Amino acid sequence: MIRLGKISYWHVHAWDYTNQALEHPGTEIAAVWDEVPERGQAAADKLGVPFYANLEEMLAQGDIDGVIVDAPTNRHHEVMVAAARAGKHIFTEKVVAPTVREVNDILAEVEKAGVKLTVSLPRVNEGYTLAIMDLLKRQAVGKVTLVRCRLAHNGATAGWLPEHFYSLEQCAGGALIDLGCHPMYLTRLFLGELPEQVSAHYGYVSGKEVEDNAVAVLTGSEGAMGIVEAGFVTPHSPFSIEIYGTEGSILFTIPDNKLLIRSNKEQVGGKEDWEEVALPASRASAFHQWVEHIEQGTDAKENVQLAKELTMLMEAANLSASGRRPIALANLEQ
Repeated sequence: MIRLGKISYWHVHAWDYTNQALEHPGTEIAAVWDEVPERGQAAADKLGVPFYANLEEMLAQGDIDGVIVDAPTNRHHEVMVAAARAGKHIFTEKVVAPTVREVNDILAEVEKAGVKLTVSLPRVNEGYTLAIMDLLKRQAVGKVTLVRCRLAHNGATAGWLPEHFYSLEQCAGGALIDLGCHPMYLTRLFLGELPEQVSAHYGYVSGKEVEDNAVAVLTGSEGAMGIVEAGFVTPHSPFSIEIYGTEGSILFTIPDNKLLIRSNKEQVGGKEDWEEVALPASRASAFHQWVEHIEQGTDAKENVQLAKELTMLMEAANLSASGRRPIALANLEQ
């Protein structure tokens, strides 16, 4: 049994990951730490496990094998470096950290300690992503020229998003770094390369100190572009993916949950009609993959690399929006 310490209940998905750990036959929650003692004590009481007011004390427990990190984004570097140095495996909510410099520090400590790190990038494992990646691998739409991905909800206008999600200090941003992480890493994945440059524009519809409406444009080395859209101010906004190439197009939306392709390549479906593509089953969740890496001694190399690139894109987007200029990823502080 892999015994886990829970680092904070700050994030809206903290109990989702707690429940995954409780439901997994190979894991259990053994302790809780939280930067807000009252919240942490309440969670520990609910779980029937000890609460530690001091993180170092919890990490010093020899019977704790790993941690689940749902702390404020600005504390990720602090808690993950401490966990790695204590020899604890780490599963974390995205983003790993707000800057690539902090991510590199964390990864260096993880490698030095030999612990297993996995980042929650859940939409990478969904059936629609697997089907799209298979189509792109077969060059079903030729060379990709543009990817557009949108994800938005009405958390700010309807008032259901926790107030601390509008804290610039804690979150290092708003709609883009929170919700926009998903379309950002998917867009990077579908482009097939790490873009060279990011240009971002933020809106402040609800008057918060963080953006609640955001668009980022990613530019690749050979002219392909990605458009990432996210917001906290839009009800009934379907999650959508559009991929355009030199030989065709791919469309996917939720709630329709239909993946469509139209291609000039006859082996894909011909020129005249849109064809629906069957969706395979989703892969195991990132949490389940993390447990498997711990048990088998393997590493989540692709997951960690994509997570690092996600931070690079987010950092560049924040710098672009604040400076009102495009940011080259090569110029980020390492």
